[in-house]
Amino acid sequence: MSAAAFFPLLAAALSLAMTLAWLVVAKGAKSGWIDATWSFLVGAAGIVTAVTPVDGWDGDTQRRVLVAVIAGLWSCRLGLHIVSRTRGGGEDPRYAKLKQEWGDGWKSRLLWFLQIQAAAALLLAGTIFLAARNPAVGLQWSDFAGMVILGVAVVGEGLADAQLSKFRNDRDNKGKVCDAGLWGWSRHPNYFFQWLGWSCYAVIAIGPGGAWVAGWLALAGPIFMYWLLVHVSGIPPLETHMMQSRGQAFSAYARRVNAFWPGPSKTEKQR
Repeated sequence: MSAAAFFPLLAAALSLAMTLAWLVVAKGAKSGWIDATWSFLVGAAGIVTAVTPVDGWDGDTQRRVLVAVIAGLWSCRLGLHIVSRTRGGGEDPRYAKLKQEWGDGWKSRLLWFLQIQAAAALLLAGTIFLAARNPAVGLQWSDFAGMVILGVAVVGEGLADAQLSKFRNDRDNKGKVCDAGLWGWSRHPNYFFQWLGWSCYAVIAIGPGGAWVAGWLALAGPIFMYWLLVHVSGIPPLETHMMQSRGQAFSAYARRVNAFWPGPSKTEKQR
């Protein structure tokens, strides 16, 4: 199959899947199922892009299998976490805010919003595709470096999620802001590690010497995720919700702790 045929088919499949997620939520399901669907979808698209034969983009078989495996592991970890959170929690505050802003027309607005998410999934799948198609023969040190980066990202994000869940499950913490563990180093350590995970594909795609020019295009993945998480659908709406629900406690926390990049908590003198 040619790339000109493969990617339109993939785009159509992603669009259809997000349309089905929209239909479920429009009929009354929790909005958290959107993010669960997207997480599994990106992983599935990554696996497909890694293993599907595409004319002129052969790559090394070992690398293609490696990339497919790590894409699947990342997707399963994140997707299952979101499923668990959605089943045990209420409405996602980010989507609740959007519904409030969109008013009576929220269903049609949400449909188009999810098509944008499908397009984002296609871009990220392209990043995975480039990592899998690096033509270098045999696994290189950059492939192992990418594995280490993803391993750190998956463990870090899982640890951040577990620490937050433990904090929330303690009734004494009701109305408080979690600053335990990794949350004392970053206000959004889960987002940081999610971004870090996408950097692994760029490392694998670029390779040890950076001679494969197309591999540099994989930087679009971590750049896009940084923009999305820090400036669009991640931190901004979530912190707006936290300010409304936690007030001064969150303001004090925000003055002490970096928003995204992990770092030591600031003291009064440092502020």
